[in-house]
Amino acid sequence: MVSTAEPVLEARGLVKHYPLTRGIVLRKQIGAVKAVDGVDFSLGRGETLGIVGESGCGKSTVARLLCHLERPTEGEIRFRGEDITGASGRRLKEVRRNIQMVFQDPYTSLNPRMTVGDIVGEPYEIHPEAAPKGERRRKVQELLEVVGLDPEFLNRYPHQFSGGQRQRIGIARALALRPEVIVADEPVSALDVSVQAQVINLLDRLQAEFGLSYVFIAHDLSIVRHISDRVAVMYLGRIVETGTDAEIYEHPTHPYTQALLSAVPVPDPEARAHRDRIILSGDVPSPTAIPSGCRFRTRCWKAEERCAREVPELAVPEEFRAVGGPVAHPSACLFAAERQVVPGAMEDHGGHGNGPG
Repeated sequence: MVSTAEPVLEARGLVKHYPLTRGIVLRKQIGAVKAVDGVDFSLGRGETLGIVGESGCGKSTVARLLCHLERPTEGEIRFRGEDITGASGRRLKEVRRNIQMVFQDPYTSLNPRMTVGDIVGEPYEIHPEAAPKGERRRKVQELLEVVGLDPEFLNRYPHQFSGGQRQRIGIARALALRPEVIVADEPVSALDVSVQAQVINLLDRLQAEFGLSYVFIAHDLSIVRHISDRVAVMYLGRIVETGTDAEIYEHPTHPYTQALLSAVPVPDPEARAHRDRIILSGDVPSPTAIPSGCRFRTRCWKAEERCAREVPELAVPEEFRAVGGPVAHPSACLFAAERQVVPGAMEDHGGHGNGPG
């Protein structure tokens, strides 16, 4: 479900640098880890924005910034059109009620000393106006039932559940305050493939039932395509290509996106034999020493001298503007060109709700 109304959540020029210091008594900054270095996106009501990229590209940092678990170095975050970047006190409490997070590890994100009932009901302790004390037990049982767990499990502890069940508990906790936005930071990466499909289908169903908007972060491109309406590809702290799922998966124009797609496992032996395999040279540069110009140029087979001088803008390449169609979507590359990596292999025949596998 995609909404064309005013975005419910926006990031504008989002930057997060972690200072590197030297010295004990007299601390001196000698550099910075540029985890997020200028990210822009918007999220519509009822929409799912998938953010993909290699480990260390800044995806999880973006998630923490959106939930105000960390403060950005620069830029702004807007919720319903209002700048909430510097929100504090009562206003921050309101913001956090409307933007909840599902964490990557379904075990460490749950307090092992608390029962499931206490974990899922804790948001009501922080926001007592959301549920009167006499109704909290019933509301917790309803939430457990909504995510597919037995309501009588509320007196059990996290260690008594499987990984998939623990993630359902985390989702129930995120739903407790009826938020508008859920930021899911690799919510299925620690789960078995069969359990991944169950959790993804659950998120799909909850989105339709509660009108949720998702920022879904992952490194598995097949899962991201299944659940996302739009996709943003990140590399070294910046978004390098963005578009609808069909635009990104069937008409990629950025070399990095093409390399990621070529690494996706293909179950069809015939399609696998005809895949356009792209092997990147070198390692991802350190976020403390970002290359000049295009930050992907040190690993790109298309790189030329101008790539070291010019910073490519995330925009629809000029040569595609007149053509239109799915190839005309924003791509931060000076030599953007369409390339179908695996013909037909990434097409989504089932639509949302059939599971990624």
